[in-house]
Amino acid sequence: MTQKELGTAKDKDLISSLTAMRRAARMAREQALLTSTAIIVMKDDKLVRVTAEEIRKQGAA
Repeated sequence: MTQKELGTAKDKDLISSLTAMRRAARMAREQALLTSTAIIVMKDDKLVRVTAEEIRKQGAA
């Protein structure tokens, strides 16, 4: 489902799901930084391991 489709959905929980997923992703990054561990993300239809150090560099940019 695209972001536009989510915005026009009739189900209020579906509309809120994008916000919830973004919040969960932010919290996962924060936890990775606190524990110096990596997270796995989907990028260009591939699973990619992102280390805490890479997250720190992204935040500084």
